[in-house]
Amino acid sequence: MPRAILCLLDSFGIGGAPDAADFGDAGADTLGHIAQACAEGRGDIEGIRKGMLYLPNLDGLGLGAAAELSTGTVPPGLTNTSLGGRWGVGREVSIGKDTPSGHWEIAGVPVPFAWGYFPNENPAFPLELLEKIHEAAGLEGSLANTHASGTQVIEDFGEESVRTGKPIFYTSVDSVFQIAAHEDHFGLENLYALCETVFKFTAPLRIGRVIARPFVGEDAKSFKRTGNRRDFAIDPPEDTLLDRLKSADRQVYAIGKVSDIYATRGITHKIKASGNMVLFDRTLEAMDMATDGALIFTNFVDFDTEFGHRRDPGGYADALEQFDRRLPELIAKLRDDDLLVITADHGNDPTWPGTDHTREQVPILLFSRALGKASIGLRPVLSDIGETIAHWLGIAPGKHGTSAL
Repeated sequence: MPRAILCLLDSFGIGGAPDAADFGDAGADTLGHIAQACAEGRGDIEGIRKGMLYLPNLDGLGLGAAAELSTGTVPPGLTNTSLGGRWGVGREVSIGKDTPSGHWEIAGVPVPFAWGYFPNENPAFPLELLEKIHEAAGLEGSLANTHASGTQVIEDFGEESVRTGKPIFYTSVDSVFQIAAHEDHFGLENLYALCETVFKFTAPLRIGRVIARPFVGEDAKSFKRTGNRRDFAIDPPEDTLLDRLKSADRQVYAIGKVSDIYATRGITHKIKASGNMVLFDRTLEAMDMATDGALIFTNFVDFDTEFGHRRDPGGYADALEQFDRRLPELIAKLRDDDLLVITADHGNDPTWPGTDHTREQVPILLFSRALGKASIGLRPVLSDIGETIAHWLGIAPGKHGTSAL
């Protein structure tokens, strides 16, 4: 019985979403603009990378061809020729451009409602909500309470948080309530407990996630976020592909933040890891453990958090090239009837104004030794990805999307 390995390159959009203007993102193109920056020398990082974007393995699976289908242009350094596998473009129908919307839709459940958001004003959170949280959690107060970059807000308020014991509350244009606190001085378990308390108040507001953002260090110059992030998320409104597989007694390996995004539903093996290359290692290890009919699902989050939000095209290019260099390792471990799926959940163009996600289409790259090369075209809903996996693994189709095979 075949298996499926789903590698989600968080935020790796390829431009071209027809409704991008509705989100203020007309013209955004994560892959295209990274490739252009590299071609112009703006992606050079001394001692790390230089020159054109070089992704021969992803390009060989059809990445350049998918980008051309999405935007009409092949990014510099890529080609429009697939050497093997099937390629296409995924278009999101969910209302948001956030992590839960993209992930849920990929797993067969488009988001049927509008998320709640906090306004970009100070304070960003209603005073009544803050008072309820402070009272329920026994806090003397909280810091920031604004829209902010996660790294900047720790630099600005981290020392005060350590000194006063007050956590840092912040948000963004995504449907999130984020809480940063020092792992040692505030305590990691205390931070998780606080997030659970806050989630009880934010869930009725349709705020998608409360995110624990622990950090360590001794002062503003040395503060650094750790890999102990945890997301407390609203449950998907229907059974996802993961639920359906688990109900069919299949193994579902959730690597990285995948389990949190689906509120732990449909997961049989939860593997936490931090850093793209460590996540890659855990994916290879899961391939050694996974039995027939299993799904291995990894979110490679650094593309989004470390380079997209931080508007770092050179760093994003380097991360893509690191992933590309290791891709042959994964392909070599595939059984003859395994299916590899590489895709993304939204865009985060590192050359775009602001620090937030961008509304883009995403690549869909499918590879198996049992498949010939061909285009799967433009898929009108990301749920086609989940239905393709369901079809490959031999389980009944879901309510949304159709198999590309």
